[in-house]
Amino acid sequence: MDYISIIKNGIIKENPTFVLMLGMCPTLATTTSAFNGLSMGLATMAVLICTNFVISCLKSITPDKVRIPVFIVVIAAFVTILQMFIKAYLPDVDKSLGLFIPLIVVNCIILGRAEAFAAKQSPVASLFDGIGIGLGFTFALTLLGMVRELLGAGSLFGAVLLPETYNTLLFVLPPGAFISLGYLIAIVNRFKKA
Repeated sequence: MDYISIIKNGIIKENPTFVLMLGMCPTLATTTSAFNGLSMGLATMAVLICTNFVISCLKSITPDKVRIPVFIVVIAAFVTILQMFIKAYLPDVDKSLGLFIPLIVVNCIILGRAEAFAAKQSPVASLFDGIGIGLGFTFALTLLGMVRELLGAGSLFGAVLLPETYNTLLFVLPPGAFISLGYLIAIVNRFKKA
């Protein structure tokens, strides 16, 4: 199996945000800044990689009747570990993302990849799928956060680039998330057709 194409697939062809339109809650809620988008993307990617690998390892001993509950328990275990790590070592990330870290448990991207890929493929292929989908999600959240932060606050990753007179508060508010995401999806679709 070609692992590079699995990674490319997650970033481009099956990008969770721009193509599959999955995980919209964290996408819209946490991308008020580039740092928040990057942090949420990396946190989700860490859980995705670990759960894909473990679920793929457990697929042969998991009965079909309890498959989904097993997936959720595995996902919840890794989210709990991640949340403890973030609270202990990354307090700024914990402060900015807060409630959204535990909500990774119910992120449809992770459960969807567990069902669609990890439950059917080898552990190594599932690991690379987690990396690809995770990178695609992280790229999308970071890009959306960059657009919103630049247009709304005039900065990127906290570094001020535009004078305050050019800031448009709308972009750091919820409507700005929808507007920015809509334009980014349109741009991605335009490049895919070209």
